[in-house]
Amino acid sequence: MPEPNPSTTRGQSAQPQRSTADSNPATEDVLVSAYPARRSRKRWIVFGALAVLIAAGVLLAHYLSGFVSTDDAQVDVHLYPVSARISGYVQKVNVDDNQWVDEGSTLVEIDPKDYQVALARAQATLDTSEATARALNIDVPVSSVDTSSQLKFTSSDIKNAEATIDAAEREASAAHARVLEARAENVKSQDDVTRYRLLLAKEEVPKQVYDHAYAGAATDAAAVAAAEADEAAALQAVQEAESRLSEAQARYESAQAGPQRVASTRAKALSAVADVHQKDAALEQARLNLGYTKIVAPVTGEVTKKVVVGLNVEPGEELLTVVPLDQVWITANFKETQLKHMRVGQKAKLELDSNGRSYNGHVDSIAGGTGPIFSLLPPENATGNYVKIVQRVPVKIVLEPGENRDHQLRPGMNVEAKVYLR
Repeated sequence: MPEPNPSTTRGQSAQPQRSTADSNPATEDVLVSAYPARRSRKRWIVFGALAVLIAAGVLLAHYLSGFVSTDDAQVDVHLYPVSARISGYVQKVNVDDNQWVDEGSTLVEIDPKDYQVALARAQATLDTSEATARALNIDVPVSSVDTSSQLKFTSSDIKNAEATIDAAEREASAAHARVLEARAENVKSQDDVTRYRLLLAKEEVPKQVYDHAYAGAATDAAAVAAAEADEAAALQAVQEAESRLSEAQARYESAQAGPQRVASTRAKALSAVADVHQKDAALEQARLNLGYTKIVAPVTGEVTKKVVVGLNVEPGEELLTVVPLDQVWITANFKETQLKHMRVGQKAKLELDSNGRSYNGHVDSIAGGTGPIFSLLPPENATGNYVKIVQRVPVKIVLEPGENRDHQLRPGMNVEAKVYLR
């Protein structure tokens, strides 16, 4: 028997069926037995659907609680400004805008002629200082030996002069004694001549005796003159010996100042050595300045240039900027309420707005404060008009190796960051 339509059991449309059942008792029994079975089946379907929805909700909640995401994220990198370290005329620029360069490659060349001349001048000055230092270092031992020798020689000269003075004084004393003796003999001879002259006048002695006495008196007078001359010579020798002693003492005093002269010479030698070091430093500076005429790339990356040929640059003037695209990272500003389970090292998924690609990374670090704290004018929450606002904390996410081989991630691009907490 065909199963009756359930819709006929409700409402006004059920009345014709009831009259049919009244005419057929067997059909009425079947309908009465099938109705509770259909209600039980519906009830189980509802319960099953509710169970599925609850399970799906639990699974969805579990999934959503397994990560946090934000669209307040940008690509960051350290920009490397390249500036001139010396002044000069730019004679060559080896790169164009947005050109890829390798670390150490020459980007700009400054005219080196002035710095080549400065290097040659510094080298010549150093050579002169080294020659002076060598000469003074040679003078130090020579002066020391000369001083020691002069002290010995002058000391010996003083002793010799003193001995000469003693001998001359003894000779002068002896000469003076001979003068006195000669004078005494002369006086006696003169007295004999006078006495014999009187006796000769009286013819009491022969003339021969008088002549002999007269000759002896003349001889004694000559002996007195010779003795006086010898005494004068001895006194002169004493004066000369004293003069030599004075000269020897003067030389000795001069020799005693020799150590001070040696010390002065040694100080000059040390000063010359210091001057050599100074000139060597100046030479090294000149060599560095010549090397600075070639400005090289500090890192590998793309170049943004501001310099052109013919520009006169000054030290510190920025000429180019190198963007190391291999070193980019993501700065994601998560809400403070999203950081409860976030840890360093957790995996991250990054989706770039410009191309829709996904990149793999991980949390490298979490900033030490919220973004506004590092702004020019940080907030002052101690004021009376305080309104609580959920703050954002910068989180640094670095890419896994090889994720940015094509360098599609450029600084400043927007990224959607998702960090998996499990």
